[in-house]
Amino acid sequence: MSSDSVRLGCWAAFWGDTSQAVDQLLDRADVDYLVADYLSEITMALLARVRQKDPEAGFVPDAIRVLAPRLKEIHTRGIKVVTNAGALNPAACARAFREAAAEVGVPLRVAAVEGDDLMGQLAEIHASSSRDMFTGEPLPAKPMTMNAYLGARPIAAALAAGADVVVTGRAVDSSVVLGPLMHEFGWTDSDYDLLSAGALAGHIVECGPQCTGGNFTDWAEVPGWDDMGFPIIECFPDGSAVVSKPEGTGGLVSPATISEQILYEIGDPGAYVMPDVVCDWRDVQLEQVGENRVRAWGARGSQPPPTYKVTATHADGYRVMTTAMFAGLDAAAKARRAGQALVSRGERLIAQAGHAPFSETSIEVIGAGDTYGPDRRHDQAVEAVVKIGVRHPQRAALELFALEYAPMALVAQGMTGFFGGRPRVAPAIGVYHLLVDKGSTPVQVQLDGRTLPVAVAPGDAGVRIGTPALPDGPAGGGDGDGAGTASVAGGDFTVQLRQLAYGRSGDKGNNANIGIIARRPEFVEAIREQLTCERVARFFAQYLTGGVQRWEMPGLSAINFVLDGVLGGKGGTSTLRYDPQGKSFAAMLLEVPIRVPAEWEANGLLRSRSAQ
Repeated sequence: MSSDSVRLGCWAAFWGDTSQAVDQLLDRADVDYLVADYLSEITMALLARVRQKDPEAGFVPDAIRVLAPRLKEIHTRGIKVVTNAGALNPAACARAFREAAAEVGVPLRVAAVEGDDLMGQLAEIHASSSRDMFTGEPLPAKPMTMNAYLGARPIAAALAAGADVVVTGRAVDSSVVLGPLMHEFGWTDSDYDLLSAGALAGHIVECGPQCTGGNFTDWAEVPGWDDMGFPIIECFPDGSAVVSKPEGTGGLVSPATISEQILYEIGDPGAYVMPDVVCDWRDVQLEQVGENRVRAWGARGSQPPPTYKVTATHADGYRVMTTAMFAGLDAAAKARRAGQALVSRGERLIAQAGHAPFSETSIEVIGAGDTYGPDRRHDQAVEAVVKIGVRHPQRAALELFALEYAPMALVAQGMTGFFGGRPRVAPAIGVYHLLVDKGSTPVQVQLDGRTLPVAVAPGDAGVRIGTPALPDGPAGGGDGDGAGTASVAGGDFTVQLRQLAYGRSGDKGNNANIGIIARRPEFVEAIREQLTCERVARFFAQYLTGGVQRWEMPGLSAINFVLDGVLGGKGGTSTLRYDPQGKSFAAMLLEVPIRVPAEWEANGLLRSRSAQ
C-alpha cells in the first residue's frame, strides 16, 4: 500500500490521560489514524496487581471508554485505531473493543497482537542465567510478569490483514506510529533510515502534549493550558514529517518544544535501540514551517540486534508513602523532625512486635531544598510538606507504622494536610530488564478467530551498539563553586544555564536522562565545555550511585546526559522518592551558572528567546 502522506493523531500518553483528546482530534482535525501509548514500566507493574485479582483484567479500560462514544463516526470516516492498551491482556482488550462496536452497530475488525508475554518461557530464561541488563542482578525466581518490547512489524501485519483496530500488549511506544507507516508506505524491514524516521515520528507524539508545549522550559510562553492541543503528525514516504495540533487548541509547536521531546528518555542518541532498527538521531533537523507547524527530517538507522528488551516485574515487599503539610515559623525544621520521629517510633514499635528493621526509609522535606541535597537545605522555610517513605518485607510491620502516623499531629505544632487519611500499605514492585532472542519469541496476530503468524526480521548478532560518548573537555567542570571557565572569548559574564538552553528529563529504570538544547548554536561551545559529566555528577551527588555519560546531537545543538543509578529503586513502583522518575532533574540543572562572553549580553543574544 502506498500513500502520499499519512496523518496520525495521538489521543493518550498514559493510563489516566484526559478523555477530551479524542473529541479534540475528531472535531478539530482530519486524521487517518488515532493512536495511543498507554504503557510505562509503572503502568505495567500496576496492571500486574490488577490482573492478580482478576485474570480477565490487565488491560487499560480507558481506551474503550473514551473511544466507544465515537466508534460509529470513526468507522464512517475510515479512521484506523492503533493502541498498546492491551498491556498484559491484549485478547481481552480486543474483545472489549468488539463488544463496544457491536453495541453501536459498527462492524469493526479488531486485531490483537500477541507474543510479548514470556511467562511461559520462565524456566528457559532462568536456565540461561539471565541478569538485569543494567545492574547485573539475577532475575527473581517468581516474577509477576515478563514481557518483551515487540516492534512495529506485527502492527503493520495486522493492518495488512484488514484490521480496523489493532491492540497490542507490551510494544515499544513509538511502534503505534511506525507500524501504520510501514503498512501505508510499504517500508521493508531493511529500510533502516525510513524505519528510524518513523520511530522518530512515533517518539515525538507518543507523550501527547509533551511535544505541543507541555512540560516546556519556557512554560510562561505556552497559551491555553486548560485545552492543550494533542499532537498530529503528518508523515511522508521519504521519512520527513510535520508536527501540528488541532486548530483553536492551546499549546505551542516549535523547534524547541519538539527538541525537548526528542531528547526525552533516550540514551545514546546515535544508537537508540528499537526492535526494528537502531536509530541515529544525532543529525535530525527541525524547521518552523508555519504557525504551530514544525517539519522534522534527517533520521538515520541501521540493523537492529537479534534480541528484544524484556521487562519483568517482581513483588519486592511493601512500602508506605505519606505526606503532611506544615506552616508557620520554622515549618521545614518541624516537618523534618516529625518525619524523623515517625520513622524512629515505627522502628521501635515493629521491633517490639518481633519484626526486622525497615529495609529502607526516606524523609524529604519539600520546600526546604531537600531534592537539591544538604548544601541547599533551608529549614527556616515557613511552608513545607514532609514526605515519609518506608519499606519492609512484611505488610504487618508497615501496618503498625501506618497506625502511628496521625497521632503525630498532636505532637508536632503546625502539622496538617492529612488529605489521604491514614497511609495505605501497598506492594513494592521491582522492575528488571533483560534481553531475549527474537527467535525464541514467536509473535502472532489474532483476527476474526484466526491466528496469523508474523515473520519478524531476526536482526544481526554481530551488530555493535553504541557511539562514542562526548568526553569532558579541558575545562574539567569548573571551579569549586560550579561556575566553570569557558574558552570562548571574554567568558567573564555569568548567567543561569536556562538563559542558554532548554531542558527535559525522564527515566529509564533506575537511570535518568537530561537533555539540554542550546537556544542558539552560538551557545553550544560554552555549554559543552562547562556542563561536564563531572559537574552534573556533583550537582546530583545526593542521589547518584553510578556514573554520568553525555552525547552530542549537532542537528539540534543539544547534549544528552545519562545518569546511572540515580532514582533510588528498581523502577517507579519500588522507589521511595517524591520524584521517582527524575522529571524535575532538568529544571533543577537549568539553575547552574555558566560563564559567557560579555558581548552576548551587550548585543542582545541573551535576551532573545528564539530557538536555534
